[in-house]
Amino acid sequence: MRRTAMKWNAAVLVLMAIVLIACSDSKETRKQRFLLKGNELLMKQNYPLALKNFEEALRLDSCYADALNNMGTVYFRQRQYAEALQYYSTAIGCKPGFLNAHFNRANTFYELGKPEDALRDIQFIKSEKPDTLTVHFLEGLVFTRKRDYSAALASFNRALAIDSLNAELWVNIGTVHYYAHNFEASREALVKAYALNDAEANAYNTLALVSAAEEQFDEAMNWITKALDLKPRDAYFLNNRGFIYLLQDNLEKALEDINKSITLDPYNGWAYRNKGIYYLKSDDATAALRVLKQAVELDPFIDEVFYYLADAYLKTGDRTNACVAWNESKARGENVKVDLNPCSNK
Repeated sequence: MRRTAMKWNAAVLVLMAIVLIACSDSKETRKQRFLLKGNELLMKQNYPLALKNFEEALRLDSCYADALNNMGTVYFRQRQYAEALQYYSTAIGCKPGFLNAHFNRANTFYELGKPEDALRDIQFIKSEKPDTLTVHFLEGLVFTRKRDYSAALASFNRALAIDSLNAELWVNIGTVHYYAHNFEASREALVKAYALNDAEANAYNTLALVSAAEEQFDEAMNWITKALDLKPRDAYFLNNRGFIYLLQDNLEKALEDINKSITLDPYNGWAYRNKGIYYLKSDDATAALRVLKQAVELDPFIDEVFYYLADAYLKTGDRTNACVAWNESKARGENVKVDLNPCSNK
């Protein structure tokens, strides 16, 4: 009897093990199902339902790194960068060395204006996967934001060594040269970009800015028209056409394009800079000061914004802040054509 009981107990234990394994498999399957459904909804930009599915996955496993990473992406897509950062960091904590989360966190640091933090994540990815094109690409963007143009070009060139026929890389090289006021080198890179891909609208957009900087306004308008033919509702392209109209003193058309740009993308700081220029040209320095401050709050990188801010402060009689903005403009090497000289004692 005793031996029979032992056999019966062993059979029960085997059955229980089978049940536990089945439950474990079921949990893993359900977890992955929620993840896949959330990913599908994320692709469709149905963010509330995507979040719900990722949350369900996390109820099954609170340290499910893939779900945490993708929740970060939901918030990132909605420009809620602080929340995105938290989820990416938690994903890395749950799964050390999770390269996708490191990349996403670097991108978030970039958007938050924290380039040094972004570079730390980028360096980690490079140490693990040195031949990853997207990492060199992002590194180039980060160095551009830091105004370290030589380092940015070095990063983009490393990416080119992996894919020399990538038109987007050539656009970014052209853009860096534009920011550095190397207009001939900028043109060369941008021409390569659209030779590789004649539908690369960003190449035409940046060529328009180069032409505008060289005061070739008709040529600039031709380039920006090409860009808008490809992407008629692009907020940045509309804003840049507005900028060209401003340089031509066509204020009515300029304001129309700039306002359309802001409607399409309320976070486009460049459009607020251009609206500030519009108000300066319309002799409304108070309104100019208001929108130029908005531009700096949205994106302090924006080219020449501190020059125009100095001009607005000066015209409102605030010479102290005008001098501060002017010194910042000079420190950034902004391409200023008129010396406001607000720091003089006169």
